[in-house]
Amino acid sequence: MIRLENVTLSFSDKRVLENFSLTLPETGVTVLSGPSGCGKTTLLRVLAGLETPQSGRVVGISPWETAFLFQEDRLLPGRTVLEQLTDVMAKERRKEAGKWLEVAELTGEESTLPRQLSGGMGRRLALVRALALGGELYLLDEPFTGIDLPRRRRLMAALKQLGKPVVLVSHEPEILELADHVIRFDGPPLTVVK
Repeated sequence: MIRLENVTLSFSDKRVLENFSLTLPETGVTVLSGPSGCGKTTLLRVLAGLETPQSGRVVGISPWETAFLFQEDRLLPGRTVLEQLTDVMAKERRKEAGKWLEVAELTGEESTLPRQLSGGMGRRLALVRALALGGELYLLDEPFTGIDLPRRRRLMAALKQLGKPVVLVSHEPEILELADHVIRFDGPPLTVVK
């Protein structure tokens, strides 16, 4: 069970999480939804161990067991599409790179550099790079930005087939409809909307 227990986190005088507790579903795709600035990204960063709360704790997962997709693609400019994937994979798993290229619908772009990709192509590459990394929990911040609706649907289907819990931030109504679980928030400080 992955759980935040009484987590408090502030940036200067802005309290983003205040004595915040939440248990995440252990299976399927969970979408975190709420207005911009309410604290969803901060919540993901705490789960990933990228932000340390002033109090409280995260139980049930280690940062070493998570794969994280940032809002920005963060692709390495001098590495090809294929290298973006193989760079994050253990040597014995690199033969799986073709599978991830298929998921991203980037087969044939193996030698392409990030600057030669469209925005949607870059986003799909960043997403499958996080998936290729592997882990026990996938944390995805706005994974479908710039991706057309048919591809969003196909990517959601791929996320559901991972067999691991996926937590993602999204505002798109069609993604909320396709999710296994939706948690709606307001804030700051972050609160669950019942």
